[in-house]
Amino acid sequence: MTNRTSRDGKTILITGASSGIGEATARHLASIGHRVVLGARRTERLRTIVEEIRAAGGVADFHELDVTSLESVQEFVRVARRAHGRVDVMVNNAGVMPLSPVHELRIAEWDRMVDVNLRGTLHGTAAVLPMMRAQGAGHIVNVASTSAHRVDPTAAVYCATKFAVRALSEGLRQESLEVRVTVVSPGFTATELTLRGGSEEARAAAKAATEALAIPPSAVAEAIGYAIGQPVEVDVNEIVVRPTAQG
Repeated sequence: MTNRTSRDGKTILITGASSGIGEATARHLASIGHRVVLGARRTERLRTIVEEIRAAGGVADFHELDVTSLESVQEFVRVARRAHGRVDVMVNNAGVMPLSPVHELRIAEWDRMVDVNLRGTLHGTAAVLPMMRAQGAGHIVNVASTSAHRVDPTAAVYCATKFAVRALSEGLRQESLEVRVTVVSPGFTATELTLRGGSEEARAAAKAATEALAIPPSAVAEAIGYAIGQPVEVDVNEIVVRPTAQG
């Protein structure tokens, strides 16, 4: 099958696209005719995903990306713009979640969450906002969490970063007349977030809850696709997607 191009499709950049919600979002959006550009550090994984999307008839590219570096994010955007002429949507999805009680003082992990979850979202926003304002249109989708709505033990710092992403999104929405802003807050989702870092006990508890409750990342991808697919005069500001059984 030859690669499909769609005049009606949008050019969509996705951070943290090598697995989980980012990968599922790239696959879903490409399947409905959008042009997707995937960014992450694991370039071999990105290459495989892009090849599979292209084999299915989609339009996809990838570029190595470290969201903690503004220069890396700016280059990611430049590459996408050179390839496709414009950028219509930025999905700020990259995130990490090493859980632990505050008293354990895992400061390096705190810094990592601030750098990836919050600073990465700021970098993604800064890299596309001037261009979108100049275009007179654009859409920034920030992936937060149900942890942006509640605080749980062992998740205090993670929640703090996601509360901040939600606050940033709402502030940006209020300032924006042409650029749409959506914050998507997933609940327990089957991703790699629970597999790395944090205390062993907290990691095990999160993994067990995820295995018992988790929705597939495709459910979140479809919610993102819904927000992106609305008419330009409709701004879907906030979506919460979680398992029915999640309290």
